[in-house]
Amino acid sequence: MITDSRQRFDVLVVGGGPAGMAAAVRAAECGADVGIVDDNAALGGQIWRGECDQPQNQDAAQWRALLGTSGVTQVCGRKVFDRPGPGVLLAEGNSDVCELHYQNLILATGARERFLPFPGWTLPNVMGAGGLQAMVKSGLPIRGKRVVVAGTGPLLLAVAAYLLKCDAEIPVICEQASWSTLARFSAALLRQPGKVVEALRLKRELAGVPFVANSWPVAARGQQTLESVTISQHGRSETIECDFLACGFHLVPNIELPLLLGCKIEAGYVWVDELQQTTDKGTFCAGEPTGIGGVDLALVEGQIAGLAAAGETAKAQELFGQREKARRFARVLDHTFRLRAELKSLVSPETLVCRCEDVTYSRLQGHTSWRAAKLHTRCGMGPCQGRVCGPAAQFLFGWNPDSVRPPVFPARVENLAVMALGAKRENSAVTGGL
Repeated sequence: MITDSRQRFDVLVVGGGPAGMAAAVRAAECGADVGIVDDNAALGGQIWRGECDQPQNQDAAQWRALLGTSGVTQVCGRKVFDRPGPGVLLAEGNSDVCELHYQNLILATGARERFLPFPGWTLPNVMGAGGLQAMVKSGLPIRGKRVVVAGTGPLLLAVAAYLLKCDAEIPVICEQASWSTLARFSAALLRQPGKVVEALRLKRELAGVPFVANSWPVAARGQQTLESVTISQHGRSETIECDFLACGFHLVPNIELPLLLGCKIEAGYVWVDELQQTTDKGTFCAGEPTGIGGVDLALVEGQIAGLAAAGETAKAQELFGQREKARRFARVLDHTFRLRAELKSLVSPETLVCRCEDVTYSRLQGHTSWRAAKLHTRCGMGPCQGRVCGPAAQFLFGWNPDSVRPPVFPARVENLAVMALGAKRENSAVTGGL
């Protein structure tokens, strides 16, 4: 718990998912004074939240136990929104803001779902697959509800299996990847025994649920809320009555904070060296921001980053082989669930791309860059700050974000004042108080 508005650590970890937890544990084992900050009320990230009263995942239980005995300071319910100067981050809580000082920093900020716009995608009860899962875990009643699961990536199967456990009805799972691509992915799984076991478990849990490849949603319909979804299935359209659409087109890395710190970005991911260090000296990065690869890659990258940040480079190097094996699987994952070009044709001129500012596809077509679109239409300038429409525009138009400025998340006005005072103090120090 926070007892002071300022805390100081040898190693500070931002992000409490698998990568962040592993990084914090390993750094603490090396004798470092470690803090881990996350905006959720408890650590674990999306993947390790509590599950429908089912026994906890063994990996999650192991790392939670290690973290609990490690002496790591857990700073939960606080969102990092600025770095006012070297070695310090500002994090906002429910009613205050704190300064987190550090010598070395590990960014394990995870990823979010990618949304692609199509007619009706802003209707109530059209949700991200992982988002719906999180809401159910938090108490949303789903028993007896019909949920169409659609998009791409392994998350679809995990979400569908979870919802079935919670007594939802799944009429169909729609995967945009082709059967041939999925067949090659299945063959690659044979080199990953743990993944095979997981796949077989999901197959058993989803027995009887139709799974359709070459399929995606083309329209959602309803008066006040979602009533039906029209899907494209092998080029044919079919309308399915449902209460929810759980829709996600794989994952997008959360790189806003790395961008703010000036970390180099390559192909949409944070560049790191063999020790997971970024181009910002003393800043390391692990997990999905360096490449979407699943929990196994996140765990090993987190451990390497934690050991390296604590100065134990030799121990970190012992994990390089394990990381390379996980990276090979990540490359297969990326190839299998890469978005197909046909999905760009889902939007109509009237389809909203930026739902925060009500910006339609037709209003964006005349622009040539993300910056130009923002200046002329306010696309990306609403509450989500482009976290939803930005990746969609990147897919539709090939635009990339030009810059990131603080605050990287919406913050209260009084906390922005704290940020401004910090900048004033830094400038005063540079000028000698003149």
